[in-house]
Amino acid sequence: MASYLVGHITVKNEELWQQYVLGVRESLTPFQSKVLFRGKLVSILAGSHEHDRVVVIEFSDHVTLDNWFQSDKYQALIPLRDEAADIVITTYES
Repeated sequence: MASYLVGHITVKNEELWQQYVLGVRESLTPFQSKVLFRGKLVSILAGSHEHDRVVVIEFSDHVTLDNWFQSDKYQALIPLRDEAADIVITTYES
């Protein structure tokens, strides 16, 4: 069953954010994942939402997603992520 990571993002430092994004791309390679969508908020049609960017990454299953998230390579990026942006990360299965 495919699993999806969804990140809702507000960037605080664009330069650091770009470094983080590059690091994430590298960290994803061994996990055969795919970035399905990365974009900026255009409008809110219902409700409220505090973040202005989103990313959706597809993994083959939740175990693979969790293995990537817990990997040394990704864990090393967390301090950079936290300095670069405010982010909420959620996971979903289809």
